[in-house]
Amino acid sequence: MWRISVKKRCAFCLCACAFVFLIMTFQVIEQLGQFEQASHRQQFTHVQAIQVIDVPYPVIVWWSPLTGELGRLGECGRNRCFFTVNKSYHSHPQTKAFLFYGTDFSIESLPLPRHEQHQWALFHEESPKNNYKLFHEPLITLFNHTASFSRHAHLPLTTQHLESINALTAQTHLLPLAYKNRLRKTLAPVVYVQSDCDPPSDRDVYVQELMQHIQVDSYGQCLHNKDLPPHLRDSTAMDDQNFYQILTQYKFVLAFENAICDDYITEKLWRPLKLGVVPVYYGAPNVHMWLPDSRSAIVVDPDEPPKKLAQYLKWLDKNDWEYLKYLEWKLKREISNVNLVTALKERQWGVQDIGQDNFIDVFECMVCNRVWENIHRQEKKLPSKVWRAEESHLKCPSPKLFDFAVSSSSSLRQMWRASYEQSKKEARALGLMLRRNRNFTVTQFWREVFTDREETDN
Repeated sequence: MWRISVKKRCAFCLCACAFVFLIMTFQVIEQLGQFEQASHRQQFTHVQAIQVIDVPYPVIVWWSPLTGELGRLGECGRNRCFFTVNKSYHSHPQTKAFLFYGTDFSIESLPLPRHEQHQWALFHEESPKNNYKLFHEPLITLFNHTASFSRHAHLPLTTQHLESINALTAQTHLLPLAYKNRLRKTLAPVVYVQSDCDPPSDRDVYVQELMQHIQVDSYGQCLHNKDLPPHLRDSTAMDDQNFYQILTQYKFVLAFENAICDDYITEKLWRPLKLGVVPVYYGAPNVHMWLPDSRSAIVVDPDEPPKKLAQYLKWLDKNDWEYLKYLEWKLKREISNVNLVTALKERQWGVQDIGQDNFIDVFECMVCNRVWENIHRQEKKLPSKVWRAEESHLKCPSPKLFDFAVSSSSSLRQMWRASYEQSKKEARALGLMLRRNRNFTVTQFWREVFTDREETDN
């Protein structure tokens, strides 16, 4: 009996200790959560606590800050607007617009309620994977003004990674083909440099299959088989002249985007074109609209097997005359694509050009000038002009996976399709809640996300 009693007491003590441990754990988690919330509040309090001053100009608030400026009077031609990140201006009578940076667009903090005079503007030049929910009709159409990589946006940024026509036609880095042929004794015909592995485009799986049929020197972390010099291994070195010198030694560069959307074209395409290396491009399905010449890049057909592409690259590697046809435009310094030339000439902003405004300034002034346009219309007793974003201003299809057999596959690769489908539900829920035009909690948002509207409507 005594032994049984001891066992019972030990068991009771063990359970009691476990219970106390759980209580303490929950308290620690709660305190950590409160600490994180307090830290989060302090970060915004610093901005919100700044004194709100009366200004005789329209106020435009960067709600998800991109500039970080506490207050600045912007000159936009004849018009002036006061730009700030101070969220205390939400209810200020002079506040006319809110600017959002797409990557940092968050449901946890939105300027609600949205008053009739409040215009919303979205700036999103980055990959769709950064915030998929913006790429669906219920949400994108709630904005009045847009700047995105899409050619349909109010301010198209499709050529944001291309400085000028001269940058394309320059032959500064161009190496003679005879020299490249000699380098083929030690270098592969194709180079691949990526360290953002397993993105929505599934490019690494395609390249892995391609490497079964042609030699590829891969310097990045993805499919790595060749080392860069230590000082070039950082992502900030991608525009280093020494890095350029490595790329120019190759005949082909695999220029594969991290997402497949019309008009989403990055430096991955422009860099080899500027260097005089033939890009093997996989990305924007409408890339032919933007290429300097109809035969300036080899565009990958995702429905064709990589083996077929490898065979074509090997053939070009052995036939100088055919290979040089892809560089003829470069050698003649001729851009035949009228659409590209027109876009570069007519865009209101510059890239790495101190003589021109950058696209953020132009975006701000686009909104400022539209605000003033309505102010002048009201002065003339005319109805306000209404701008609305359309679905085409930010749109990408669902990610697709290649069906090649892969030696290894990360969980990240499998995530993108599910993330995209989930973003549809989030866009629907957020669009619905924003149209209700009142504040909501994160809990309420997620409850709405997982509400089956079809069943509710029935």
